[in-house]
Amino acid sequence: MEYIDNMPLMDLMRSEKMTFVQLIIPAESAHRAITYLGQLGLLQFRDLNAEKSPFQRTFVNQVKRCVEMARKLRYFKDQIHKAGLLLPPLPASQPDTELEEIEIQLAEHEHELIEMNANSEKLRQSYNELLEFKMVLQKASGFLVSSSSHTTDREIELDENVYSNDNHGDTASLLEQEMHSELSNQSGVRFISGIICKSKVLQFERMLFRATRGNMLFNQAVADDEILDPSSNEMVEKIVFVVFFSGEQARTKILKICEAFSANCYPVPEDTTKRRQITQEVLSRLSELETTLDAGLRHRDKALTSIGYHLTKWINMVKTQKAVYDTLNMLNFDVTKKCLVGEGWCPIFAKTKIQEALQRATFDSSSQVGIIFHVMDAVESPPTYFRTNRFTNAFQEIVDAYGVAKYQEANPAVYTIVTFPFLFAVMFGDWGHGICLLLGALVLIARESKLSSQKLGSFMEMLFGGRYVLLLMSIFSIYCGLIYNEFFSVPFHIFGDSAYKCRDATCSDAQTVGLIKYKDPYPFGVDPSWRGSRSELPFLNSLKMKMSILLGVAQMNLGIILSYFNARFFSSSLDIKYQFIPQIIFLNSLFGYLSLLVVVKWCTGSQADLYHVMIYMFLSPFEALGENRLFWGQSVLQVILLLLALIAVPWMLFPKPFILKRLHMERFQGRTYGILGTSEMGSDDQPDSARERAEEFNFSEVFVHQMIHSIEFVLGAVSNTASYLRLWALSLAHSELSTVFYEKVLLLAWGYENIIIRLVGLAVFAFATAFILLMMETLSAFLHALRLHWVEFQNKFYHGDGYKFMPFSFALLADDED
Repeated sequence: MEYIDNMPLMDLMRSEKMTFVQLIIPAESAHRAITYLGQLGLLQFRDLNAEKSPFQRTFVNQVKRCVEMARKLRYFKDQIHKAGLLLPPLPASQPDTELEEIEIQLAEHEHELIEMNANSEKLRQSYNELLEFKMVLQKASGFLVSSSSHTTDREIELDENVYSNDNHGDTASLLEQEMHSELSNQSGVRFISGIICKSKVLQFERMLFRATRGNMLFNQAVADDEILDPSSNEMVEKIVFVVFFSGEQARTKILKICEAFSANCYPVPEDTTKRRQITQEVLSRLSELETTLDAGLRHRDKALTSIGYHLTKWINMVKTQKAVYDTLNMLNFDVTKKCLVGEGWCPIFAKTKIQEALQRATFDSSSQVGIIFHVMDAVESPPTYFRTNRFTNAFQEIVDAYGVAKYQEANPAVYTIVTFPFLFAVMFGDWGHGICLLLGALVLIARESKLSSQKLGSFMEMLFGGRYVLLLMSIFSIYCGLIYNEFFSVPFHIFGDSAYKCRDATCSDAQTVGLIKYKDPYPFGVDPSWRGSRSELPFLNSLKMKMSILLGVAQMNLGIILSYFNARFFSSSLDIKYQFIPQIIFLNSLFGYLSLLVVVKWCTGSQADLYHVMIYMFLSPFEALGENRLFWGQSVLQVILLLLALIAVPWMLFPKPFILKRLHMERFQGRTYGILGTSEMGSDDQPDSARERAEEFNFSEVFVHQMIHSIEFVLGAVSNTASYLRLWALSLAHSELSTVFYEKVLLLAWGYENIIIRLVGLAVFAFATAFILLMMETLSAFLHALRLHWVEFQNKFYHGDGYKFMPFSFALLADDED
């Protein structure tokens, strides 16, 4: 035991030792101190103002300013993306800027940008209206040619309220002349011309027909150009229309329908000369607006490019400053209102680094008073912190997805690094498929530096994060594939010739009948001669099923052994005596014995029926085994193991609750008066030991909990062992699927002389291999390996009821979105 205690600790085996610290920071150096601690990223602050709302905290105004600046930066970013500009890379060195200066610059840039957008929107609206007017003039001319020969000196126009807007200042002179001209007879035929979206034209025409009761003529033509919709920023196809009608009442109805359907109406004179003059004036105005719009866009793009040059730096600075003020809001002012008091957790190894950062903050802020940093006792359990690297991080995340380890609890990730990819490979074993996975993992690792700086999709990000898990899974799959002797389900004589050969020339084509063993067994893995034989499935099923039980019992024993190291680390002798020992006895009395029988049968070549042995071990423990006996003294050993298993169940169930009750009574016997003597103290002022004594021991709750735990272990020993048979089932399914795709697709297609059929067969085989065997089967084996670790392995020792160490760190803000 002393040898075990003196063994050096692994980094990942136990979480880092944590300490609870208190900081007393002068107000003038608080901001710089928190900034330096954020750069260090090794201190988790505790919120001392949890009872206050965010608006009641000290630095709420600074947080609001940061939020407002973040909103402006998001607005700039959206504008840059809408303009189709690319954000330039962050320069290597930029001069530091104060937050107040950035706030002033952002306000100026936002005001300038909003003004430019407003002007651009007005110009774009005027441009769209003139463009629509031009197309109406061009298309309506064709409709008015036929009527021009029947009318003399007559113009049919609209009043000023017909126009949808007032942005025709340049054409006002001509239009006013039109309005002052002699109007035609009220009973004559009149018309209204305009433009409408193509999607609304059918409903528009139907509504006009109903409103005028068919007393109108509707002409339409497709506009030559699409028009930019400023609201959606998309090009919209439009239709030019001319409605001929008679009477003032019909005119009023048509105008209201045009307004309801957002149709823009424009005046078109019947006189060709005036129509030509207006067209020339509109074209001239369009040319001027195009020039103005282009100049405005260039000016806006120049301003956005200038903003984009500093945007990344500003975003990072505002984000870090907001994080600093959020952290300052977790601190409390002392009685004098001159110092801020903070509390938090940090790893013991980081104490020196934190003290150095605080000293640097005091010096840089020219404070006359230093920052006080001292260790305190804490009531709650410390957070859990494992120092991981790129390789171990993914395996730690697999364990943390089940539950974060309790402080200083044995970490399953240490063993998961090996056992997880190995159990995956047992189900996925094929060295051809393993090579495909290996190539994919190597590509991800080779492009690691490039991909880590890019924003990936959810699936690709998950795949990239598990690149080293994929690497180990592929290597173990190649290893297990060599043991199974399967390369896309095809066996190879890699390690020499088969141990079987034909008895004579008559069995040259035989696979089983006539084959005799003529030398030592195949040196590594399954002999290729088993492939295609009639006894292939019975042999491989027996092999993989027994292997699954051996692996399962070994991993469950490892979990129980880790529970011993947990109990020893936390100095819990009760857990060792009344939990670890009966559990290890119960599991190995039944399934450890079964594993022993499997190994003995393999070594001796016995034909004993292990099903019969295990069943009658319970039904008839004193009955002679007969030809199922594997070794001398087996019957006596079975009776002893059965008795030990029966004894282990009450051993787990009864002693621990009663011993806990006795210890509780001995610990607090005779101390009642001491507790009563401190009754005048408030509950918050009582020492920790007094609060513990005040807690009442609930025997029934402890007993029920122990009973549930015992029943769960006894039943789980059976169900968990059976659960490991999924290793056999998935391995068999993967092998059979590979065989079906190889024999029924590839070989079947290769039997034809037609090159097209062969290519089709090869394509189907490649598709099935890539999407079914390499994607779906990989995901299936991954999930089953995950279940074996979370349920069958970790429930033997792992509580997973801790909480992660979440330090205040600027590095953790990199991927956060406001």
